[in-house]
Amino acid sequence: MRATRADAARNRDQLLAVATRVFASADAEPSMRAIAREAGVGIATLYRHFPTRESLVDAVYRDQVVRLTTGARELLGEMPPAAAMRRWMDLFGDWIATKNGMLGTLLAMIESGEIAHAQTRNELLAAITTILDAGRAAGDLRSDVGAEDIAASLIGIFTVAPRREQDARAGRLLDLLMDGLRPADRPA
Repeated sequence: MRATRADAARNRDQLLAVATRVFASADAEPSMRAIAREAGVGIATLYRHFPTRESLVDAVYRDQVVRLTTGARELLGEMPPAAAMRRWMDLFGDWIATKNGMLGTLLAMIESGEIAHAQTRNELLAAITTILDAGRAAGDLRSDVGAEDIAASLIGIFTVAPRREQDARAGRLLDLLMDGLRPADRPA
């Protein structure tokens, strides 16, 4: 297998970034042509990198999961655990929003087994646990709250306050959640 040319890798990265942005801002699934147009490339370039809608959705989905899982460790390297948890919650909200424009395809891929939903869930719970463990060790986060509690809370928040439509409300709800995650004897 030959190495990917630098310009081909740039095109793929650009297409992935644009597709992520287009999916997040779309109310319905955008056409492949609309994504190519937004990326400033021809449709053939898009299909060369992603021969099907499913391959593009899969790449965007996996890229976002990797960003969330590696993001947990990166955030802990940059800020205290409580601040890292709050920032990670924003990243999770962005991930949820990205699914807006690819929901139909994504659900079909999960149903067919092309995307392992259980594996994604485990990876996300592990990312939350990484931050929780650091927060517990630092005394910044409660010890009686688990990753599944936080994941369920986040899903609830972003269900009632979707990012694009109610960003300010989502932010307030996330701040309330963070207040509940701090030990009673620890100020915000």
